[in-house]
Amino acid sequence: MGKARPRIRNRKRFWIILGALFVVVALGVGGFLAYLNHQMSRIPQMTFAQMLAYTTGSNESARITVGIIQDGQASFTVYGMNGSVLPAEEYVYEIGSITKTFTAGLLFRAIAEGNISLDDSIDQHLNLPAGRYYPTLRRLITHTSGYQGYYFERPMIGNFLARRNSFYRIDEGMLLNRIGNIRLTDRDYPFVYSNFGIAVVGAVLAEVYGMDFTTIMNQYVLENLGLENTRIITSVSGATARNANTFRANTFWDWAPGDAYLAAGGLQSTIGDMLKYAQALLEHEDTFLAQTLVPLAEIDGNSTRNIAMNIRMDRVGTAWMIDDVNHIIWHNGATDNSNSYLGIDPANQTAVVILSNLPPNYRIPATVMGANLLQTLPN
Repeated sequence: MGKARPRIRNRKRFWIILGALFVVVALGVGGFLAYLNHQMSRIPQMTFAQMLAYTTGSNESARITVGIIQDGQASFTVYGMNGSVLPAEEYVYEIGSITKTFTAGLLFRAIAEGNISLDDSIDQHLNLPAGRYYPTLRRLITHTSGYQGYYFERPMIGNFLARRNSFYRIDEGMLLNRIGNIRLTDRDYPFVYSNFGIAVVGAVLAEVYGMDFTTIMNQYVLENLGLENTRIITSVSGATARNANTFRANTFWDWAPGDAYLAAGGLQSTIGDMLKYAQALLEHEDTFLAQTLVPLAEIDGNSTRNIAMNIRMDRVGTAWMIDDVNHIIWHNGATDNSNSYLGIDPANQTAVVILSNLPPNYRIPATVMGANLLQTLPN
């Protein structure tokens, strides 16, 4: 009994210290969140130049390339640390989810060729268990299919431990198996941005054309769009763009041949090609691209934070986000070490492309800067 009291006192002291640490941590987190909210509240009042200088401040490795189309002319500037202007070299960047807009164009090419319809259900083209409902391509491409953003697969464990792309080595077989285990009903679901859904579109296109998605997409961007430095690169498909400066802006994601999620985020590109792509979108040079911009669904995709930054998702085209207030059609992209933005204003025939080698959560992302710049360009 004599030894119990010190043990009790020690236990009591332990809980007091633990409680004090909890309070300190809570106060620290609360203080950090308050600081973060304060910083975020300043962004809407910042000019594009101020955003750029803040985002690149004291970062020697920063390479942010900004392209503008205005008055029928395309130009670009490369910015480095503290917003300094660097030589106008064309770096190779990952464009992440802007890839989805290319997948949308490829889908409309398949439709024009009579191979597929926007209202086909996916089981018309994929080998799936019979006797149940599967979503249409229209619902997949507008993110109203009912599919989640992604689903956990076993390779994700190893990818996390190896600090690799989460979707690395998730192949079409895993995708089909997952589809067969998801139960949906025949209706338009609320908008949920879905990498998985676009991966399914990619699998359908691969089946329709009878070849792997990487080959189809690389042929499409070169032959239909004339983009010589835009391509999907896997471990066996090459290491550099065709004509651009071979310097990569940062470390890129690993992709394996046959990865299902390539359709959702596997492309690499340069500012020259992305400006050419934006020009084609503005001028409707390619009928496949023109059709992707047509609104297909009204959505409720506006968050309080995005509205504060004057970024809106009111409707969706074929992958493209449509801002009905500012009359902008846009998409963005992000990987672990890059983020990007492409926005067009069809009425004013202007466009902005931002390609950044900084992570999407680093200071001010390309989407915020791009929307600000596009909306402040002289008409």
